[in-house]
Order: sequence, then structure tokens, then C-alpha cells
Amino acid sequence: MTHPIDSLVHAAVFGDGAAKANARKQIHLQARKSGAVASSIYSLYMAIARSEVRAFTTPAFNIRALTYDSCRALFRAAMRHDVGAFIFEIARSEIGYTEQRPSEYAACVLAAALREGFRGPVFIQGDHFQASAKKWATAEGRAAEMKALESLIDEAIAAEFFNIDIDTSTLVDLSFPTRDEQQRANYEGTAHLTKYIRARQPKGITVSVGGEIGEVGKYNTQPDEVRAYVNGLIRLLQGQVGISKISVQTGT
Repeated sequence: MTHPIDSLVHAAVFGDGAAKANARKQIHLQARKSGAVASSIYSLYMAIARSEVRAFTTPAFNIRALTYDSCRALFRAAMRHDVGAFIFEIARSEIGYTEQRPSEYAACVLAAALREGFRGPVFIQGDHFQASAKKWATAEGRAAEMKALESLIDEAIAAEFFNIDIDTSTLVDLSFPTRDEQQRANYEGTAHLTKYIRARQPKGITVSVGGEIGEVGKYNTQPDEVRAYVNGLIRLLQGQVGISKISVQTGT
């Protein structure tokens, strides 16, 4: 006999119109009621920064296929080994080529938590919400790309992605002579989207926003690049809550 949660997931992924939307809504409501709550990891990161919690690595899993089944396996393993924080994430590019919109992805993750009896915060993250350098080259392209990123953020927050990594590192231009000039488009893009998120995050929730400096696979990030990026963000955010982490290229 098919388990009720399995049936809900099938409707949430393969259903039509109202049936799909209703299944996703029911999954979110049931998960919240059972204690598997879509959450922001911001408070944990801040506690680590204040040395209130011993620093540790928070693993993040990009689930591109068989999302419900893969997440069930992850929850089982986490409960078996008494694992702490871990993240389920999907990048902008992955959303595109796997055809998993945020609402579908979040529903599958939360349904997996329900099915396995997981209780606790569930961290769902938008990974590499990345700007296209090619599109950014013209004013028209820049406006369209920013609008696309804003729309994706709206969609993600509505699906209870309370962790979002902004990746405008693609806009870094090393042809400029100073680090500030090289990082300017990067920190300006991050600042704009951070403000956009803060204006739309649900009341009582501080979305964990990540930034990025070095593109994966390129040269290792230098300390003065980090300083230029952070100083630029601080100037533009003007006291608003900023980012909670920075991804750098370390050669690993």
C-alpha cells in the first residue's frame, strides 16, 4: 500500500495545476506541524563567529535527481549518526537543467523529512544564484539579468529557501589595477541582492545570505581581495544586516 507521504510527493511533482499546488502546501504544513521546520542557518553561523559554538564544517548536498529518495537516505543517515547541521541545496544552473523549481525541490526535501520522522531545522539553500558575465556586458543585459535573479529570489523565499548564496563573482574584472575596482561589480551586485532579500524575508526570519569571491576552478583567492569585497559591502549596506559567509577558492 502506498504511504500517504509518497502519494503527496507524487502529486507535488507530477500533479496538474491545483493538485500540485495543494500537495506542496500540505507537505509544508505537515512538516512544520511535525517539527521538521524549514529554517535559516544564520543564527548558527553568527554563534560560530562569536566563538559560542565550536567551529565545524556544515556539509551541503546538491541533489539533482531522485530528490525525494536521496533526501530520505540523507535524513536516515543523519539520524543514525546523530549528525548536526547539514544543508540541502540547488544552484540556479541546476534548477534549469534538472527542471526542479524551488517549490518542487523544497516540497521533496520536507516530505523526505516527514517520511523519515526527522525533527529539527531543515536548511534548504539556493546555491550559486549566479550572474552571467556575458549578459552583464550591456546595460540592457544587466537589467534583465538582475531582474531574473530577483525573480528567482522571490520564488525561492516563497518556497521557504531561507538560505541563499549570491554569486556575482563572475563579474570580477582582474584587468583593473586595484582590488577595489576588480571587486566592485561583485560587491555592488551582492549588496543590491542582499538588500532585496532583506526587504522580502518573512517577519522573524533572517535569511542567511552568502557571497562569493573566487570562481571555482580558477586561481586561489587572496586576502586583499576578501578585504576589498567586504569593505565594499559594508559601505553599500550602510548598517543593514549583511552576509553570513563568503565562499573563496582555496585550491582544494
